[in-house]
Amino acid sequence: MTDPVSARPEPASARPGPVSVWHRLADTAVLLDGFHALKHALRFGARVPVAVTADRRAALALAAELAPDVRDALDALLTEVPQATYASLVPRPHPTAVAALAVRPAREANLGALRRTPRTAPVVVLDDPRNLGNAGAVIRLAAGFGATGVVTTGTLDPWHPTVVRGGAGLHFATAVERLTVPELPPGPLFALDPEGEDIRGLKLPDDAVLAFGSERSGLSADLRARADHLLSLPMRPQVSSYNLATSVAMTLYHWSLTGGAPGTR
Repeated sequence: MTDPVSARPEPASARPGPVSVWHRLADTAVLLDGFHALKHALRFGARVPVAVTADRRAALALAAELAPDVRDALDALLTEVPQATYASLVPRPHPTAVAALAVRPAREANLGALRRTPRTAPVVVLDDPRNLGNAGAVIRLAAGFGATGVVTTGTLDPWHPTVVRGGAGLHFATAVERLTVPELPPGPLFALDPEGEDIRGLKLPDDAVLAFGSERSGLSADLRARADHLLSLPMRPQVSSYNLATSVAMTLYHWSLTGGAPGTR
């Protein structure tokens, strides 16, 4: 029989405060840095155990203006803390003075989404990327286009806080994982290379794996050997290259024009 005393709800004053919860989870959770990262994470089903702000009233006003769909969820989640406390919890305070911790999606679930066939949208592969901000921008692009996921090879962690910041919380809108070249998802692999066939003459299939080399050294030998097709983007002579995120945007836009399209799946 249940003890009626022990069955009573724990008093709010006895529950762990947001700062203690933050410190307990900080080493394993995903940092959502700023209002927009938290907004996107909530929209795409992230589990957010703790969220803080230095100005709750301003954060909720921003939600009412820009994201009324998540305003009630933010109202329930956000705890106001002193500015100094907020600043101590994040490596670089965000102008919106909002931060949260989210539970990272299970790797098994992401791998299942990446490997599932048939697919209705490509997988983007960043082959040994070096720039954290560029990786975040690519994840944001991929989420916007409805890509199945973004995979990185090499040493860069696609869930690094700087990458998540650059992705504006949209890691939760697509499958993001780090794999080796032999572990890449199934599907015809189209790798971007200056010597490849002009992309304008091709239709990219929905199950394509679209690979982009690093900002400095291009495609690795392993990925080049694995590629089924080499593609090039139109570029004026004597221009060396495009930014990585620009290359991904151009390629996904070409895919959306010739087959898939955002908002149709």
